[in-house]
Amino acid sequence: MHILLTGGTGLIGSALVAQWQQQHKLTVLSRSAEKAQRRLGINVKVISTLTDVDFNTVDVVVNLAGEPIVGKRWTAAQKLVLCNSRWHCTEQIVLAIKAASKPPKLLISGSAIGVYGAQQSQCISEDYSHYHNDFAHQLCQRWETLALEAESPSTRVCILRTGIVLAKAGGALSKMLPAFKLGLGGRIGSGEQYMSWIHMRDMLRLIDFLLLHPTLQGTFNATAPTPVTNSAFSQSLAEVLHRPTLLPMPAIILKFAMGEMADLLLTGQRVIPANLSKAGFEFTFPTLTPALQELLK
Repeated sequence: MHILLTGGTGLIGSALVAQWQQQHKLTVLSRSAEKAQRRLGINVKVISTLTDVDFNTVDVVVNLAGEPIVGKRWTAAQKLVLCNSRWHCTEQIVLAIKAASKPPKLLISGSAIGVYGAQQSQCISEDYSHYHNDFAHQLCQRWETLALEAESPSTRVCILRTGIVLAKAGGALSKMLPAFKLGLGGRIGSGEQYMSWIHMRDMLRLIDFLLLHPTLQGTFNATAPTPVTNSAFSQSLAEVLHRPTLLPMPAIILKFAMGEMADLLLTGQRVIPANLSKAGFEFTFPTLTPALQELLK
């Protein structure tokens, strides 16, 4: 297949490139084309603008572009960057798909479980509609709406509502490890908020699963079937590392340090992948402790 990938230097995107570059013809969109080319290797064509690719020759578009949600305080200016980095690219992709005489057969477009907004402990599947109207919801809702406009008899659209991706290098786990390895990790706030996670290997497998099953379309929660509370996650990580959990992070300190962005860590969603399960997808790592053991062995 000829696959156009945006966000190809991100956590998931770079893993997809490593997995696909020997199987498929890959074109990657990057704002820093030369830097991305050096990083991704010679088997990948890197472009800096979507006008450099003929969408009539593309079989699949995987749209994962977006400024990292965590890293900078959510000032008004940063919120605009977060929105535009997702919305503008998605809008351009949809326009190109619609303009093609032989459009791509599939658009897989990113989103996040943040679309549900801050929630309590109820289980949330893809048909849940009692959204909490916070910034994360607004960001993801618009992102999804734009992507779904590409849907037609010629093009199916799959929306990935991704949870916390656990990987050997990079992502949330790498940020947690230093403190936990020193025995200084612990729950965040009350610890009762749910963390909906997924092992990187299952993340890549489910994207391939959507690629290879032409009847699948719509929204998919990209999370393992067993979300856990923050307290349980912290305890499991500490046990795998053979360390104690000594220092909980008080909510007030986190809010002072991170501002509104702290809500991502202090609230959560208990998300289950109902649509993937219904489609017959089987997780390699459905539970947390074996996933952490594999990643940290």
